[in-house]
Amino acid sequence: MKDEQEKPRRSPRSEFDFINSLRHRAGSLTTQSLFMGIGDDAAVVRNSAGKDTVITVDLLVEDIDFRRTTTPPYLLGHKALAVSLSDIAAMGARPLWSLVSIGMPDDVWQTDFVDRLYDGLLDLAHRYGVQLIGGDTSRTTDKIVIDSIVTGECASGSSVMRSGAKAGDQIFVTGSLGAAAAGLRLIERGAHLAEQNLGDEDSQKLDHILLRQLRPEPRVGWGMVLGEERLATSMIDLSDGLSSDLNHLCDASRVGALIDSSLLPIDDRVQELCGRRALDPLQLALHGGEDFELLFTVKPENTARLPRKVDGVEIKRIGEIKSASEGVKISEGSRTWELKPGGWMHFSA
Repeated sequence: MKDEQEKPRRSPRSEFDFINSLRHRAGSLTTQSLFMGIGDDAAVVRNSAGKDTVITVDLLVEDIDFRRTTTPPYLLGHKALAVSLSDIAAMGARPLWSLVSIGMPDDVWQTDFVDRLYDGLLDLAHRYGVQLIGGDTSRTTDKIVIDSIVTGECASGSSVMRSGAKAGDQIFVTGSLGAAAAGLRLIERGAHLAEQNLGDEDSQKLDHILLRQLRPEPRVGWGMVLGEERLATSMIDLSDGLSSDLNHLCDASRVGALIDSSLLPIDDRVQELCGRRALDPLQLALHGGEDFELLFTVKPENTARLPRKVDGVEIKRIGEIKSASEGVKISEGSRTWELKPGGWMHFSA
């Protein structure tokens, strides 16, 4: 019998390595009705009535994805649904149904924490006409776990994949970047939301940054417009960070990209506040993650058809898709360098 120390150790792998492996293993189990399975923001199941069903799932685990001590339960419920709505938006679909399962320690269950969590979740669901249709509850030993499933719908064949970008397509992003990551860094340093609406400008800027982390706004309207009008050739939501998610999109499309750093829509409040706190706004925008904006590509001839705003949210062109041989790069003036994935990973390779 081998000594315990002699047992072979599994080589390190990231969650993306695992997902790719699982996709290949599960490939033989797919059917003709499954249009897109493992590997995109959501799965797509083809129906017979001219519609496709889009399905996504997200898992939030206490002390990994959020901290109970710094996340009010109302905002946690909002975020639990928002991250799944963002995936549906990234597929160009309209969200319809939600199933949410929770695991709670007994001491939390005995308080009003769960009620306030569902208040936040349901308020966001009502805003987008999403119906909560089920879920499950269980007791955990000490950590909160939330499992969110959302299904949506789009016209048959109109879902937007990560794999549709072509060389020459223009790269766009909704909203602004960097505030969610800045909010997380500031929370880790002890910052918290004001208990009341303070009048001073710095407090309002700080709350804005913290809320981009605690209460992300999914770009549901933009997702539906880009999908229904067939404007986007590819799309992904910015959950892991621009550098990582752009590389995911380029890998799926087998293309390269060139981003112009001067075009990145870095949140103004991040620029104003974070310099004083030794936080680099560009690094936060590139690698921070959890902005839940939409990164998408458009054929050059279709850029004039893009709306200026949807639901009050603007878009910004930030670069261009290149051939795969040119790699994924970013420029700053005359300097250009490789943009390697630097965003969030649950399991590092």
